[in-house]
Formats: sequence, structure tokens, C-alpha cells
Amino acid sequence: MSDFSDREKGFERKFALDEEQRFKATARRNKLLGLWAAEKMGKTGPDADAYSKEVVASDFLEAGDDDVLRKVKADLDAAGVEQSEHQIRRTMDELMAKAIEQIKS
Repeated sequence: MSDFSDREKGFERKFALDEEQRFKATARRNKLLGLWAAEKMGKTGPDADAYSKEVVASDFLEAGDDDVLRKVKADLDAAGVEQSEHQIRRTMDELMAKAIEQIKS
């Protein structure tokens, strides 16, 4: 019985670790996305950093990535920067791969 209990605890620890890493990778991706969008809008230095923090915070509005996508798309549109939702999603995917790599190393 203790073997089963030990195995169950092991799975729970792995699940918790995986969820923590996913959260960190998503936050890192959103920061990178914010910096990418800031550059497109001509923001640099502290302004770019502040904008990337806004993008990270926007992810807490609802589950999933749609809240982040809407914010970045609206901000790019307001700044007169032409980027389709498809282009932004593709960039989000590329940056997620980069964020996962950074978290693992």
C-alpha cells in the first residue's frame, strides 16, 4: 500500500512542478512578447520594460492567451503598426519555445 501512496505522491509532485514550469514559461513568453511589441511601437528602455509588464499582467484577466493577444493587437493597432492576429499568434508560439528553453536552462 505504501508503494502506491509513494507513487501517487510522486505523480502529484511532478504535476505541481510541470504546472509551475508552464506558468513561468508563459510569463516569460508574455514578457518577451511585450518587448517584441514595444520594439515594433518604437518603445525603448524603461518604456519597453513597463509595457512588457503590462502584457504579463494582462494574462491574469482570463484563462488562455486571448486576453494577451487582444491587448497586444489593440496596442499595435493604436500605434499604427500593422500586425495580423495570425502574425502575433505565430510570434507567441515562437517566443513560447524560446521561453521554455530559457526556463529549462
